[in-house]
Amino acid sequence: MKSRLVIRAGVALAGVALLTACSGPTGTNTQNTGGNNSSQASGDLKVSVITHGTAGDAFWSVVKVGAEDAGKQLGVGVTYNSDGDPGAQAKLIDNAVSQKVGGIVVSMANPDALKTSVENAVKAGIPVITINSGSAKSAEFGAMAHVGQEETIAGEEAGEKLKAAGKTKLLCVIHEAGNSGLNQRCDGARSGFGGAVENLQVDISNPTDIEARIRAKLQSDASVDGVLALNPQVAVNAASAIKGASSKAQVATFDLNADVVSAIKAGEVLFAVDQQQYQQGYLPVVMLKLFKDNANTLGGGKPVLTGPGFVDKTNVDKVAEYAKNGKR
Repeated sequence: MKSRLVIRAGVALAGVALLTACSGPTGTNTQNTGGNNSSQASGDLKVSVITHGTAGDAFWSVVKVGAEDAGKQLGVGVTYNSDGDPGAQAKLIDNAVSQKVGGIVVSMANPDALKTSVENAVKAGIPVITINSGSAKSAEFGAMAHVGQEETIAGEEAGEKLKAAGKTKLLCVIHEAGNSGLNQRCDGARSGFGGAVENLQVDISNPTDIEARIRAKLQSDASVDGVLALNPQVAVNAASAIKGASSKAQVATFDLNADVVSAIKAGEVLFAVDQQQYQQGYLPVVMLKLFKDNANTLGGGKPVLTGPGFVDKTNVDKVAEYAKNGKR
């Protein structure tokens, strides 16, 4: 645990030092290009951020803002693209390699599908940083670092908190099929909770069905008294499902947005596991800039951790204004 804290602190200090030392670079302009979910900025260093985010997912909007903010502050050209289909995401990586970008930042929810594309980027001499998911394969594929949280550990801590809250049976809601990180969260929660945990598969692109499936499960099994969502949008659906089912269950969630902040304040969500995804966009751009300008690396071969932190009624007011601004 100590090594994880050291890495976190080191990254924070490095980021502050770089921003202080680099007050001179001119901020760059960003341009939203609509349907292809990309935004572009000009700069000597070109970085392509490629994630598995789906359209309308507020979590990835915060990652995008973080990357773009770093680009503006450091004079780095940042392009953001995402696709929830692993094959299409691999093609986005291939396109970035063909464009000879100076760095690639990529989330790996399905590492095996991206293996060849990531390795080809590394062979082409392009530094790659993985974020959010796929940490177990990051170094193997040749990436210089991984930025995110360890999902199993985060799940364990969430399970422990739910157990401490007196819950006895837990429903863990998985919203993306094939996403290894989500399964790790539920497995970790099962370990930390120590009681009965059942997984429920839903589709993030169909919120009406998400609510219906959770409501049906609660109505058929009154012993479920805790729902662990792995996405803030799913958490809101779960809170609504609980009301519809007249259930006494309570919701906890991974990740944070303005709706979850409001739900925590209202007592509809117990807590959010906060992996601070703004940093998952921001820090890799800082790291690639440091690598280009000074051959610096961070992490020492270990993941650079952005979480888990926890937001509940004791600290929600502190982060509320940042969530409104799209940065938490």
